[in-house]
Amino acid sequence: MANLLCFSVLFLTMSFSYCCMAHKWPAGGSTRFYDFKVQTMKVNKLCNTKEIVTINKMFPGPIVYAQEDDRIIVKVTNETPYNATIHWHGVRQKLSCWFDGPSYITQCPIQAGASFTYEFTLVQQKGTFFWHAHVSWLRATVYGAIVVYPKTEVPYPFEHPYEEHIVILGEYWLRDVVQLEREVLASGGAAPPADAFTINSHPGPNYNCSRNDVYKIDVVPGKTYLLRLINAGLNMENFFAIAYHKLTIVEADAEYTKPFTTDRVMLGPGQTMNVLVTANQPIGKYSMAMGPYMSAQNISFQNISAIAYFQYSGAVPNSISLPAKLPSFNDNLAAKTVMDGLRSLNPVNVPKEIDTELFVTVGLNVNKCRSKTPRNNCRGMNNGTFAASMNNISFVMPTVSILEAYYKKIGGQFTVDFPGAPLRFYDFVNGAPNNAPNNTQAINGTRTKVLKFGSKVQLIFQDTSTVTTENHPIHLHGYSFYVVGYGTGNYNPQTANFNLIDPPYMNTIGVPVGGWAAIRFVADNPGVWFMHCHLEIHQSWGLGAVLIVENGEGELETLPHPPADLPRC
Repeated sequence: MANLLCFSVLFLTMSFSYCCMAHKWPAGGSTRFYDFKVQTMKVNKLCNTKEIVTINKMFPGPIVYAQEDDRIIVKVTNETPYNATIHWHGVRQKLSCWFDGPSYITQCPIQAGASFTYEFTLVQQKGTFFWHAHVSWLRATVYGAIVVYPKTEVPYPFEHPYEEHIVILGEYWLRDVVQLEREVLASGGAAPPADAFTINSHPGPNYNCSRNDVYKIDVVPGKTYLLRLINAGLNMENFFAIAYHKLTIVEADAEYTKPFTTDRVMLGPGQTMNVLVTANQPIGKYSMAMGPYMSAQNISFQNISAIAYFQYSGAVPNSISLPAKLPSFNDNLAAKTVMDGLRSLNPVNVPKEIDTELFVTVGLNVNKCRSKTPRNNCRGMNNGTFAASMNNISFVMPTVSILEAYYKKIGGQFTVDFPGAPLRFYDFVNGAPNNAPNNTQAINGTRTKVLKFGSKVQLIFQDTSTVTTENHPIHLHGYSFYVVGYGTGNYNPQTANFNLIDPPYMNTIGVPVGGWAAIRFVADNPGVWFMHCHLEIHQSWGLGAVLIVENGEGELETLPHPPADLPRC
């Protein structure tokens, strides 16, 4: 989709040097302006024409190009009847929490006819990121790539590719996704599977009316290509593979890794990965396949793979593509193998002494039916309603953004009593929840945890089997973190094996099915930061919490004033 030539043109035409800004932002190199218009457009897919929400009538949306330390300014104008926000996924938003984008966390939504300008600096960040809507389920179609190149004359720490291509994995619904979310939440039951998987919005030939709705990369024999993989899907984790070709991972979540070669990769929603692929096979047309990874039990899901083409120059255009081999949908070992291979490129400075430790259970819940019309509203297990929680607290969005309430000291919007551990301990993975004395019905609340500036934090995420064990992609806004350990079963500090030398530095971690993951970071970015499962249905059910990082004492340790055009609720 994009190579360095495209970037060079954009660099010359869209950037200029700057010296003076109203706020004390970290110094940047150039400023890049983008104009995003939230608009509806008609698309014809899967034998059906429907209207979807997009940015600038593009699906996927426009690519944001930059270099490390550049400043980005994006004016977002909402021309649809829906509320809108944009989250810049993986951007650490150093001193720019107001522009992070999650609705009712750092801002109220941009209402119909209104606009809001996002401003942030890519402080010491480079690699593959993406942006997406962070309100309702609009993320299904409102997403696009962010490509941040190293500074001028700074090479990649791997073989320079012949070309680069962006490959965005997605899910497509024939239903209106805003209405679908309302109906699912009202029903108390599970979300239906997507109607198709997509690669750069194309389902590929396995789906009805999609024989020619296929994405294709034309390649030259012998050349090496960099694929910037992004999982922008809503509710599914996915395997990706190219028939008869090896993938060498060189970056995960916009941080370089030691090269790791594999037959396939797994990305949860919110994860990005750069892989090198060499066109070293006989001339032909090879399938690039995206299929499901479903670690939960008794959940319906889309099981038809999306297909794109990796086509050699000289191949017969209408030839049958050679099939890619994906793992079985429930191959937990295949997912673990990819994670096992991720290591930071060089030794890193992992926090050794911990000031604050949180033990956080993550999982699903079934609450008792409290509806007068249970057939309509209690379609979860055992005639209850589905919820999701951290430490058995199901997160509820406030009516004013938490950041604004925190900054302006508006009471009644949130509490600061998110527990550092679950109220009750039991056998989280193998136990029998909801049998006495364990009541694991979720408690609703908008609870936050306050962290002192500069504190060294360790979080242990523990998967639970309240409904089913499952791999949960947990994303932390405002930070990347070191994944120092993970394993199966219940976390045991006496036997847990940690890597404090070269752990991967990520922003979204898949908490293993029936297992745990440990992360560490320094709380050096003041603001209000959402921590949530990136499976959209789980977030809608309440699988999230908020971390508030207090101001420090230095000049660049204090959150600036809110922008004048901050949306109002």
